[in-house]
Amino acid sequence: MNYVSEKNNKVFISGEIVSDATFSHEVFGEGFYEFFVRVMRLSGQADVLPVTLSERLIQDGMLAKGKPICALGQFRSYNKIENGKSRLMLTVFIRELIEELPDKNPNSILLSGYICKPPIYRTTPFNREIADVLIAVNRAYNKSDYIPCIAWGRNARFVKNLNVGDRIAISGRIQSREYQKKLSETETRTMTAYEVSVSKLAAFEAGEEFDIDSEFDLYSMQSKNAPLTAHLDY
Repeated sequence: MNYVSEKNNKVFISGEIVSDATFSHEVFGEGFYEFFVRVMRLSGQADVLPVTLSERLIQDGMLAKGKPICALGQFRSYNKIENGKSRLMLTVFIRELIEELPDKNPNSILLSGYICKPPIYRTTPFNREIADVLIAVNRAYNKSDYIPCIAWGRNARFVKNLNVGDRIAISGRIQSREYQKKLSETETRTMTAYEVSVSKLAAFEAGEEFDIDSEFDLYSMQSKNAPLTAHLDY
């Protein structure tokens, strides 16, 4: 399947490889490798993202630490069993390596899917509004990816009124975030969460035709001035 024809899950990243590539798994004789890429934000901070790449796309020396990488792909999820418990893992699955696009946002994602858990709305001690939402994004062969997203401000206020099963389209960036997991009364562990930080979003009704590429641009992720609404007329 041609990547450009898949419109419900698109990622563009451009950054620097910061870890060794390790073998992940094999599917129908095709090997896949995992590594981490540092992608800079406009603020000067960085997100360090997990990446999966097929051996078919690997050329000699291209995965060395410090090497630049520019790619199109998808943000995918899978379940990993750790200590007898299932844990949701996330990775940028690269579909195509491309030339560097220096004038484009180096970390862009576009998703459309279905809300699969009630959104969680809260405010910080500084009264910043936040909403967490989990989106199920359909993939080929009857598979789905479950992508955690976080919305802010007016987007958070909009998301909190949506329901499980509602269709939603978003654009934003993939972010990495460290947090402390409490293991016991005296022990904590630093963990890293990966999620989509939402910059633009729209909801649309079941059965409604929705051309996500006409609403959000893959590279710049600038919305075409569409209102935040539960119904878009296309």
